[in-house]
Amino acid sequence: MEYLKKIQEKKARGEKIVMLTAYDAITARILEEAEIDAILVGDSYGMVKLGYENTLPVTMEEMLIAVKAVSRGIKKIPVIADMPFLSFHISKEDAIKNAGLFLKESKASAVKVESTESNFDIIEAIIKAEIPVMGHIGIVPQSIYKLGGYRVQGKTEKEAKRLKYIAKKLEEIGCFAIVLEGIVSEVAKEITESLNIPTIGIGAGPFCDGQILVIDDLLGLNPDFIPKHAKKYAELYKIIKEAVINFKNDILNLKFPGKENYF
Repeated sequence: MEYLKKIQEKKARGEKIVMLTAYDAITARILEEAEIDAILVGDSYGMVKLGYENTLPVTMEEMLIAVKAVSRGIKKIPVIADMPFLSFHISKEDAIKNAGLFLKESKASAVKVESTESNFDIIEAIIKAEIPVMGHIGIVPQSIYKLGGYRVQGKTEKEAKRLKYIAKKLEEIGCFAIVLEGIVSEVAKEITESLNIPTIGIGAGPFCDGQILVIDDLLGLNPDFIPKHAKKYAELYKIIKEAVINFKNDILNLKFPGKENYF
């Protein structure tokens, strides 16, 4: 909890919070050396690493493998594990057990739960079991069929009022922070200003207390998917492809392995 308190203290001081996703040990190590505030092992793992069409197929077993890997790559910063679809939807008992597995087996510091009016009791039960929870409102990918797709939230007064209500309720039941995804920036600003706990934005404008991106989007690893909210800081897809082609050509031209590469 010490690391999570540091994140909350940043809001109190007016300092921005920096988060990224990671799914493996070496990426986690890089993020820690870059001194970001926390790592989220998102269920986006299923899409960007496992090739699923959306986040719904990701299992607890798959998420545990990813969270364990990330935890092995870091020493100081907190790791937050995303609760996958059906890991908390069926009963409080299942939710507590699955959330507990992330802390017990993969050494996560907290879990993230996609949050709606229908699961306040589940989230509260997890928190009462001494497991820190980060809420998540706005575009909640596990509810894409209910939402009608990845549609920006908060465009109407009714939607905005609903989001504000959910955010305030999550603070009241004990969430230590909330992800705001795909929310109209002015609504995200109002939510952020109304809460004592930090908001972490992704596609929710500049007024949140912090920001998070999927690491693959930041690094330009998927040339076919460039979401509006993301910014590419590198073009690793092209760099990796070029490296592989150079490797192939060196083999075909008998340049690899050279004398320095064998015994």
